[in-house]
Amino acid sequence: MAVQSSFKNMVLCLLVICFVSSALLAVVYAVTKAPIEAAAAAKTNNAIAQVVPEFDGTPELSQINVAGTDYTYYKVSKDGAVAGYAIMAAATGFSGPVSLMVGITADGIIYNTSVLSQSETPGLGAKCTEPAFADQFRNFNPAEKVLKVKKDGGDVDAITASTITSRAYTNAVQIALDVYKAITTGARPDAASGASASAGGSSETDNNGGQDNE
Repeated sequence: MAVQSSFKNMVLCLLVICFVSSALLAVVYAVTKAPIEAAAAAKTNNAIAQVVPEFDGTPELSQINVAGTDYTYYKVSKDGAVAGYAIMAAATGFSGPVSLMVGITADGIIYNTSVLSQSETPGLGAKCTEPAFADQFRNFNPAEKVLKVKKDGGDVDAITASTITSRAYTNAVQIALDVYKAITTGARPDAASGASASAGGSSETDNNGGQDNE
């Protein structure tokens, strides 16, 4: 009888612990949910402001499906006319997705870009967040320049020893450009450029036999 009673008490104790733990987790979630959402919204709004020309009012949130993938974008206007679009796009880098907010003007010029998230190697691919690399995409006219890294015949200088990351960033910008075309002209490519192209997860070998990218 003593053994049965002890077992019941142990089970009851475990149930109480589980219940209390669940209740505490629910409380923590409820308390932190609003601040987390507010911080995410502030980050998004800041990214929008960085990548598009001056605009009036509040950005208009929309979604569009291109080649089977849903993309989120924000339309901004100035004096009643469309000033541009802030488009969220991502491509696979060396360590994971490189997610960007890409601003494109009403006439198709890439106004600016901002990194929303990335997990590339510090000191190598993570340099994609630095102006030395990212500023190449400021006021980038795809009608006059080729939106590829120079190793692939384009006009974008890759980050030293980080071609995979550089390609991912460039691919994400190209995806945003494809989405812009779908928004403004209704064009629907079979696949947004770079969307199905994995930028890797393993090192590449450069033309000199060395390891290129993290």
